[in-house]
Amino acid sequence: MIKKQLTVLNKLGIHARPAAQFVRTASRYKAEVVVASDEESIDGKSIMGLMMLAVGHGASFNITVDGPDEEESMAALVALVENKFGEA
Repeated sequence: MIKKQLTVLNKLGIHARPAAQFVRTASRYKAEVVVASDEESIDGKSIMGLMMLAVGHGASFNITVDGPDEEESMAALVALVENKFGEA
């Protein structure tokens, strides 16, 4: 199991498009992905759950990845967030 805290860097936060990118990336792997913000935790492969967290610009959140390809999964998700989901 790998756990990492990240900060949302893109200006609009995790809205529909970044949420879809996150879910699409997480779904490529067998590992279970859990995203937590404040006191809420959701399945990182659920676009609705991710959007309901309403993680805005500058907010921190935790990703926990557990499974056979957890290292690859975490690396891909971290790269996505750190690259601002391809936004400015």
